[in-house]
Amino acid sequence: MKKLTDIVSAFTKGIARSRVSLVGAMVVTAVFPFLFGAILYDLTAHIDNTYMAALIYMILGPAFIGGLVLVFLGLFFFKGKEEVRLFTMDYLRDFFTDPTKFNKMRKLVFFAVFLTGVNIFIMGLLAYRGYHYMESNGFCGQFCHTVMNPEYTAYQNSPHSRVNCVECHIGSGATWFVKSKISGARQLAAVAFGTYPRPIETPVHGLRPARDTCEECHRPEKFHGDKLVIRDKFLDDEENTHVQSVLLMKIGSAGDRTTSAHGIHWHVAPENKIIYKAADWQRTVIPEVVLQQADGTEKVFRTRTDSEIEHADVREMDCIDCHNRPTHIYLPPGRAIDNKILEGKIPSEIPFIKKKAMEVVQKEYATQDEARTRIATDLTAWYKQNYPEIGRDNPEKLQKAITGIQEAYSENVFPEMKIEWNTYTNHIGHTEDFDFSIGCLRCHNDMHETESGEVISMDCDTCHLVLAQDEEDPEVLRTLGGGY
Repeated sequence: MKKLTDIVSAFTKGIARSRVSLVGAMVVTAVFPFLFGAILYDLTAHIDNTYMAALIYMILGPAFIGGLVLVFLGLFFFKGKEEVRLFTMDYLRDFFTDPTKFNKMRKLVFFAVFLTGVNIFIMGLLAYRGYHYMESNGFCGQFCHTVMNPEYTAYQNSPHSRVNCVECHIGSGATWFVKSKISGARQLAAVAFGTYPRPIETPVHGLRPARDTCEECHRPEKFHGDKLVIRDKFLDDEENTHVQSVLLMKIGSAGDRTTSAHGIHWHVAPENKIIYKAADWQRTVIPEVVLQQADGTEKVFRTRTDSEIEHADVREMDCIDCHNRPTHIYLPPGRAIDNKILEGKIPSEIPFIKKKAMEVVQKEYATQDEARTRIATDLTAWYKQNYPEIGRDNPEKLQKAITGIQEAYSENVFPEMKIEWNTYTNHIGHTEDFDFSIGCLRCHNDMHETESGEVISMDCDTCHLVLAQDEEDPEVLRTLGGGY
């Protein structure tokens, strides 16, 4: 016991001789118990609060490692305030030839190795849990709250809400990991200095190739046949009339199980390669499309005014060119309100609720808090004046409708980030309620023509058949039956 005390005492005196080591030791001593306890708790019970996890892995962790570095530098390189001590031959010869100093050094080395082992164990836990924290959805979506709140909110309401962010944004292997962290450091600096764009520009040109991402789960060569799509809509009359559109989408195939590629997924078939030039960042202005066929021939389609081709961005078509909002989906106002009515969050029995909802959500508000307050105030006042019996006999129903309308707004509009209705358009299809989204019509517009006069078709039946358009109780659904 006395030997151990002597070793610790000698080690402590060595640290105390250097102010650098002393500062490092103080940091390590202060941080260690909190850091070790927090890591153990995270391993066993899991810390859900992303800001608490950030304190542990982005502040306490680096502070602990920095303290250890200071201890090392002070012990072996700095002695006192001015004197610098390096591993010179004279310094080493003095210790290894003097038995007393050698024995003392040996004991100190053993103790240092023990402490190093403990520190390596702690840093291993820190690195393991820190890595997983920085790959978590909470870190991606909540750490930079103001910036990422719109994207995180849209992600949580999307069909891919159970797919972790990193599975799409970060590819496998060290290359993509390093790219993502370099990009993340640049984004962190932008957040710190407030230089990030408002709204975030899309599409993000630096993402990993879309087919490497999407086709880990989706295999277009296995898609075939047609798909029945039913779109529900509520009119802005007093009864909020429920109408439906029925489309038969020609999903088609990219080959493999069928004899040849056809339908919508023909665009990503192995035997076809489509390369286009985009004249703008959003890839909505496309002056040239090149189709490379399996037999080696090419067809070059250009618009009649091709002055923008020279400086256009060249890109091979993939999933994201149509599915440009696969996860971070922002709905247009009509679709957002209709969905809340279908979900039962906005009671359709309230007269003119669709019309009034559309009016209040499309007003301009400075913040989401202001929007929630004014939506509630305006709707309450209007129904009190025009349908007082609703507020008198069914106040809970009116309050439920107000809450649903507030949700529809707050899930899609973020004034602080300058995201309004239809700031981000969806290229699936070519119309979005009251606002026109060109989508397919970027290329399928009868304006892209080859030198021989062949044009990219604009025929609606190429991709779908319209079986019903805004009809009450469509006959086609009654014919099909089966719960439609």
